[in-house]
Amino acid sequence: MRQSSALDILKTGQNVFLTGSAGSGKTYTLNQYIDYLRARRVPVAVTASTGIAATHMNGTTIHSWSGIGIKDELSDRDLTTLSRKQFLADRLKDTAVLVIDEISMLHAKQLNLVSQVLKHVRKNDKAFGGIQVVVAGDFFQLPPIGSKGETNREKFAFMSEAWLDAKFHICYLSEQHRQVSEAANGGLDLDDILNQIRRQEVTFESIAALEATFDQNVDIKRTRLYTHNLNVNSINDKELAALEGEMMRFTATSTGDSKLVETLKKTVRTQDDLVLKVGAKVMFIKNNTELGVSNGTMGELIGFAAVKIDDSKDSSDDLIEDDDDSAESENDKNVKGKSKKAIKEKPKSKKPTTQKMPVVRLNSGREVVAEPEEWIIEDETGDVLASYEQVPLCLAWAITIHKSQGMTLEAAEIDLSRTFELGQGYVALSRLKSLAGLQLLGMNDMSLQLDPLARGADKRFLVLSDEADANYSMLDEEHDAGT
Repeated sequence: MRQSSALDILKTGQNVFLTGSAGSGKTYTLNQYIDYLRARRVPVAVTASTGIAATHMNGTTIHSWSGIGIKDELSDRDLTTLSRKQFLADRLKDTAVLVIDEISMLHAKQLNLVSQVLKHVRKNDKAFGGIQVVVAGDFFQLPPIGSKGETNREKFAFMSEAWLDAKFHICYLSEQHRQVSEAANGGLDLDDILNQIRRQEVTFESIAALEATFDQNVDIKRTRLYTHNLNVNSINDKELAALEGEMMRFTATSTGDSKLVETLKKTVRTQDDLVLKVGAKVMFIKNNTELGVSNGTMGELIGFAAVKIDDSKDSSDDLIEDDDDSAESENDKNVKGKSKKAIKEKPKSKKPTTQKMPVVRLNSGREVVAEPEEWIIEDETGDVLASYEQVPLCLAWAITIHKSQGMTLEAAEIDLSRTFELGQGYVALSRLKSLAGLQLLGMNDMSLQLDPLARGADKRFLVLSDEADANYSMLDEEHDAGT
């Protein structure tokens, strides 16, 4: 389906699932529709399943927007509490169109919760409380991270009750706008290879083309993508050691139950002693709407600035903010990433102090100061059981493939030799614009495989999209004939 046809279908007000291969223009089409709605003053909520995807859309996470946080279920008491938050209730009641980008990374349970909250607050039993819902994404991306033992059938959003209730019209975009054609140079297109992976019909020629990139020199500013954190940490530590100049150490502080503190540390994925130098590639690991950064925003450390650390500031928006990309493990269920400014009601005895904090030049060119943030675990009454505070940065010369989802890269060094999850290879390769920007260090038997359930669903989506395209074209012709 062409982008223009998808946009016409979106304008009918039907619930729509917008899909297609990497680089097919899903985000572009969404932005076109959002601009169309705003020009007509139609209240639209722009959200995404992850923090980094939300910043691409200039939106927020669906977890934060809906108030569900990182919960897997909501009791009647929870629903009543949410509906009593006036700012949240007003937001949900006033919205006419809800956009959710990167739907593949939203757990089925959480999509059900979003619909449940909207039904309750809007007092409307229709799917998602009766508003138009537009979801976008590609289920060949990596699935949501769920509880131990959960299958993809239990995690994929298209298997949820809310998905069935919404009766989504499928718009499967077929044009390619990211990958660059290399056929003119006698080479094989990356787009061709990606489509072969999607069909699970990868030729020997394609495998040879990928393997041939092993000796290819790519941009020195390349991003390194690995399947495991162990490889990522080793590279980052080596690169940091090679830098000269001032070294700054930031030590985390924690309070509360020791086991819960350990849970926080695993969730936050930072270090108790964070060592940084000027010139380090870094990535933010927490959303901060004031700074305009998300979990996944990358940049370079350019210096350290004296900052007055003041615990008395408050930001009401952070009170319901879910700062993690998604619920990444069973341990995450009770974890809320909150800015230290968000717990004004829990006063501390600390006095304002002046400390040197990292100054980061983001890849966009903006410069921001990374101040300490606090993550907490609360009980049902809101009392803090454990807290963990650290500068929200990690080294980012290398990142995991999971963290790369949603990015477009000019050049990347990719190691798929230890692929352990279906779809990892496809996600990594589809970040690139062309084979010219790829240096593939290795593959294993799983590297180019996709989830069978996602494959079956994708085939069905393609058929339904063709039907929707044909039906809409027929209606369009009838309308033109009538006029």
